[in-house]
Amino acid sequence: MSEKPQWLIREDASVPVLVALALRQELGIRVPEDLPVLRDLTVRAPDAVDATPALEEQWRAYWDMTVEPRAHPASVPLELVDGFDTLVALPQAGAEELRTAIAPHAAAALTYARDAHRRYSDTMRNSTGGDAYRAYASAIAEFERDIGRRAHSFELNVQVLPFSQRGIWWIGALTVAVTDGLRRDVVAFDTAIRPVIAELA
Repeated sequence: MSEKPQWLIREDASVPVLVALALRQELGIRVPEDLPVLRDLTVRAPDAVDATPALEEQWRAYWDMTVEPRAHPASVPLELVDGFDTLVALPQAGAEELRTAIAPHAAAALTYARDAHRRYSDTMRNSTGGDAYRAYASAIAEFERDIGRRAHSFELNVQVLPFSQRGIWWIGALTVAVTDGLRRDVVAFDTAIRPVIAELA
């Protein structure tokens, strides 16, 4: 007897992910190129110097480990970075430039990330639990009707983030980022999440 397919969707506005994105903006890092900037966080002056290729490469490795740590384990031991509580850990070797560059931004990045996470939590608390996941169930049901079969078992992580641009982006193999405003728009979010469901299920 075959087991019934199961899907697991985790939704959050993760403080470590928000910290990583705040640091990206502060340091002038352009990768991933399709991701917009965060709202309500200082945008660097047009004449500010962009990050070096080495700094971008080190940030990108840190970003991948932050978004999907199981898929991107570090090849060397990690060390917590002073000023970030337990939220930022970088490889002991190979991340020296990034470690030095992010140190001055610790307080601002932490404050921004915690405030954004609190706003997300307040929004979720004010909506009933059923509403939060109805959009996913609806998209899966629609997919099953369209394709004529049950959805395969899958996992999906959704990061609800205060981006300046409305949309949805893949940020890992099993992780998407969605703008908070789009997530709150039931009809638009249902339409936006369907292609994601279709790709996984």
